Amino acid sequence: MSRRNSLSRAKVRVRRDSGTKLDYYNKIVNKTILAHQDPVTGLLAASNESDHSWVRDDVYSILAVWALALAYKKHADKDYGRAKAYELEQSVVKLMRGLLQAMILQIKKVERFKYTLDPRDSLHAKYSSKNCATVVGDLEWGHLQIDAVSLYLLCLAEMTASGLQIVYTLDEVLFIQNLIFYIENSYQIPDYGIWERGDKTNHGLPELNASSIGMAKAALQAMDELDLFGSRGSDASVIHVMSDTIYWCNTILTCMLPRESNSKETDAALLSIISYPGFALDDMELVNTTRHEILSKLQGRYGCCRFIRDGYKTAREDPSRLHYEPWELKIFENIECEWPLFWCYLVLDGLFYNNDDQVDAVSENLEKVLIKDAESVRLVPELYAVPAYKVEEEYKNPKSQDRVPLGKVPHMWGQSLYIISKLLRDNLIAPGELDPLNRRLAIQPKPDLVVQVAVLAENDDVQMKLAKDHNINVQTVNDVAPIQIYPAKVLAYIYSFLGKNERLGLTGRPETDIGYLSTSKLYTMNGQIFVFTAGFMDHKSFYLASDIDFTLDSFRTYLSFIERNWNNIPGRPTVVFVVTKEIYDAHEALNSQLISTIKKLYSGYINGARVQLGKLEDFIKTACLTSLTFIGTGEDGIESEKQVLKYLEEQNSTLTKASDLINRYKASLCDLEKSGTPNLLTTINLSQISLNNLNKNQNRSKKLGSIMGIVKRSRSIQYSECPRIIEKTKSALVNKNQEEANERQQSRSSIPNETYQKMNDDDLLNLLRENKSLHDEADILHYLYETKDLDWEIPSIHKNYFQGNKLRDLIINVYEKASLRKMWWLVRHSAGMLELTSDQLSKAVLTLIVRQKQISIGFPSMGNNSEISIKSPLPRDQIFSLIKQAWNKDISMMMITQELLIYLALFIGTEPQLFQGMIRLRLGLITQVMIGELERTLNCSVEDATDHLLNLSPFEMKTLLYMILSGKEMGATSIYSTRPSSSICDMDDNKKAEMERRHLRDELKHGYSVRNKPILLTAEENDNEDSNDSDLDKHGQWIRRRRLDGSLNRVSIGFYSKVWMALEKCQGIEIYGYILNQSLTREMTKEELKFALLVEDALNLIKEPEYRQLIVEACMLMIMLAQNEPRFYLNEIIVIDDIVIRANELFLQEQIKYNGDATLCCAIGKKCPSARGICEHFYDLAPSGRFGSMNYLFKALTQLLRIQENPDCIVC
Repeated sequence: MSRRNSLSRAKVRVRRDSGTKLDYYNKIVNKTILAHQDPVTGLLAASNESDHSWVRDDVYSILAVWALALAYKKHADKDYGRAKAYELEQSVVKLMRGLLQAMILQIKKVERFKYTLDPRDSLHAKYSSKNCATVVGDLEWGHLQIDAVSLYLLCLAEMTASGLQIVYTLDEVLFIQNLIFYIENSYQIPDYGIWERGDKTNHGLPELNASSIGMAKAALQAMDELDLFGSRGSDASVIHVMSDTIYWCNTILTCMLPRESNSKETDAALLSIISYPGFALDDMELVNTTRHEILSKLQGRYGCCRFIRDGYKTAREDPSRLHYEPWELKIFENIECEWPLFWCYLVLDGLFYNNDDQVDAVSENLEKVLIKDAESVRLVPELYAVPAYKVEEEYKNPKSQDRVPLGKVPHMWGQSLYIISKLLRDNLIAPGELDPLNRRLAIQPKPDLVVQVAVLAENDDVQMKLAKDHNINVQTVNDVAPIQIYPAKVLAYIYSFLGKNERLGLTGRPETDIGYLSTSKLYTMNGQIFVFTAGFMDHKSFYLASDIDFTLDSFRTYLSFIERNWNNIPGRPTVVFVVTKEIYDAHEALNSQLISTIKKLYSGYINGARVQLGKLEDFIKTACLTSLTFIGTGEDGIESEKQVLKYLEEQNSTLTKASDLINRYKASLCDLEKSGTPNLLTTINLSQISLNNLNKNQNRSKKLGSIMGIVKRSRSIQYSECPRIIEKTKSALVNKNQEEANERQQSRSSIPNETYQKMNDDDLLNLLRENKSLHDEADILHYLYETKDLDWEIPSIHKNYFQGNKLRDLIINVYEKASLRKMWWLVRHSAGMLELTSDQLSKAVLTLIVRQKQISIGFPSMGNNSEISIKSPLPRDQIFSLIKQAWNKDISMMMITQELLIYLALFIGTEPQLFQGMIRLRLGLITQVMIGELERTLNCSVEDATDHLLNLSPFEMKTLLYMILSGKEMGATSIYSTRPSSSICDMDDNKKAEMERRHLRDELKHGYSVRNKPILLTAEENDNEDSNDSDLDKHGQWIRRRRLDGSLNRVSIGFYSKVWMALEKCQGIEIYGYILNQSLTREMTKEELKFALLVEDALNLIKEPEYRQLIVEACMLMIMLAQNEPRFYLNEIIVIDDIVIRANELFLQEQIKYNGDATLCCAIGKKCPSARGICEHFYDLAPSGRFGSMNYLFKALTQLLRIQENPDCIVC
């Protein structure tokens, strides 16, 4: 009995102590935060002098009030505690609803922004605390701040999960759903960021900010499947988020970290997303890396500065203007203001990740910089600055001078986080109570994932053949009924009803493409189960899906992608692959890709992914099941349900008609082969036929066909100077090629073919009806395309002979014929006339941009077709507009460019190491390299190589691009070749050419090749290669490597930051007439991406890739000398071109001395047909060795800089 009484007294004592502490913190909260809350709107005024209320500051400030309410609720032992908890909760609800009201008043902006992503349509960042109205104009502030809206949504989700009722009506639910649409594209929206400045020069230039993307990702994860009405809600009050938007945010975020943006190496604001409140990362290693980067670069004696060269409130800042001049950023370095706020973040970080040492160390430092008021209440000041009279001393000895507090005291944002940290340290609340959604546990290791795969046959015929010929038993699409299977575009249509509300003027989710994660779920609607196939299987979306090999390759990549990125999603991913008759006919052989893929699925592993092959109905219990509850609910529920059901019926009807038409087509195709009836396909509505259905004989007889007529003359690519991989040294041949190029250039004009020019429209249409050749048909349609509009109406007398009434319909007809027959050059050309764009185009550009790659489209110096750069994410239409502008009327290259962007994005996602040292991807030069490789491999002319390139299937072109990026070489030597060993010397030229083409296709089909040594060799690498290596001794090997690296814009890792360091030791560096002045080091930091892009701009002025690469090698030597030579401090501009020219002269002198190969050309005054007057043999030198290019460049460098050369030094 006495023991029980003692325990009871102990509990009372603990509660009494807790109550005392809680009352103390309640006093602080009321004095520092709630005293500023408006009694009407609930918003917090920034100060007593201003009624401006910032969304971000308000949310952060109210977090302390919420945390204190949770603490009172937890330790309440009498009515006072419960009443105090409720009182504080209502203050939180008041503020959150006030912000909701302010944003709802701008609902038209939310609706517009979903489609435009225009900063002028963004929600305002601050409102009046008196009436929730706006306080500044749309263009008078950097309002586009994705992180602020995302923080609001994140805290709304956490507070709702803790039991607070913040959202009251379904109209408000739908508005919140549209706020999800507002932030879900954050990964491609440059905004002004957490500091409202955008680019750190504060010129009003928005940029992609990692802190904004991270907070958006956190909000999307928190809101997904959350019922805003809590336990009292229904299907109508649930928020839905597409998993693929979370994936894209995560991908872009991890690629950017620890960098904040292009202008900021890192930013202390990233602490908010690697820990509380964001918890946006699931990789602890990346969390630690980012934290270390912040502490090593930004931490001082009074806190952390926001970012390097932050001039805000420093003694050297001019308060009369908001912006900075680029040159003056250097004066802010080492005197940036330090914010105690970030130590509050670090204390919370240690508390949530159980790092006691960090908590103790940072808390001790934090307590020293807090300011006590008259009542001894500790207040967090906004920042600490270096006084003006101590600035010079701080420059000389950074972090040595005492600073003074400036700004607001207390800083409500920092004060709130400080109070939360104290509540946690005093054990008044637990981390889990502040994170009821358990987002902090995202870094915990995950169990191995199994991808569930169901392979279905299109019909009974395919099912029977798979079972009979290959002992593979699968179900048909009809066998899995009542489960319904539709393409991904159907799911996009269904989701377009999400968030729709006519009374509020909200149109729902924009009907954009659906990603792989979303199509790996099962969906329920009205008691039925739906499965959606991935977008790459939709053969009508873009012509890439018409290539069966590409589809199968995409399927394997798809499974690997799902296995890697299925994070924090309940249930297993479920993937359906439908084997159509066309796919089976193209791959019915025993060792085909299709059969091999299915057998690998049976083995349980494919492309590194663990899979389980089985029946679809067996996967339902373990699959990720999502309810489409928004269909049939809300004010338009019945109407939306009717529209969806009608759409599904139309899709079923279309599929049935397409199957019948395909059978008709194949039967008619047999009649065509027997009777030779012309223009058969004009009698069949091909727009309803799958583009991926062609008989097996045609599919197996693909050849590199020729391209003739006006279609060919519309190309520009063949007239540009393509790089020769194997140089033709005979001047006569060079002159002959030049003459032919001039003739082709003269023949190319905007004037149509004379034959068609003399004919009227009726004659052309009659000719189109009667022709028997797709080549001729393409020529006629191209002429009409050049002279008419796509919407040109066919004269009524001809309408009965064609499907469709417009020119567009005729071109679609040819496009579909070419797709069915796998005539890839015509597919691309007709797609270009129709201006088709891939759904993946904008995502491809985004994927490259966020990995700090820039894109150039077009050829250098092509007259009107000069290169156009893409430096930021853009919508699909704008990207295509730039592609069209760059290539002018070369519509085939418009399509090739789209393909290359898609392939490059695929590679950078799966093998990012291929892109090391590349900051700008110049698609025109990459295309030239591809043509050059075909020219070298097939030993043909540039024109023929161009034909071969356009005739490659998408899968073959993707493989060719991979070989170039990875340094593989096609058919370079007989030693490594996969070709038959039998001699072909006795064959005639045509048979030899045909064999070369077949072997080329075999290499591209299966990816056979030989991996060379690393293409980019620098003086820093040890050269252990055997000097007798036949591969390296082969003529043209090193000039080829330099051309490849120059075209791919490859440089060594750390090249740009080293150029910055060298620039500090001289007045400037001149590259091809472009001067990089030393002043750039005052405008930008060495790790800043903007500086790297400036260096790249200088290098990109050089049109010849091999000469560009020599310039890079000379820069590398100059950098090495600057790093290791203490005398390298020059009061002059270093001209890199002079180093290369002098090195070439030294090389020629030694060639004469030793009677080298160059004595046949440049050494005796007979110039080579090579770039910039540099000897061809100098381009072909290996970098290292006694006679290596680095040795000559080093000698030239020391001579020009007048630095005594060490006779024992040979750069190796």
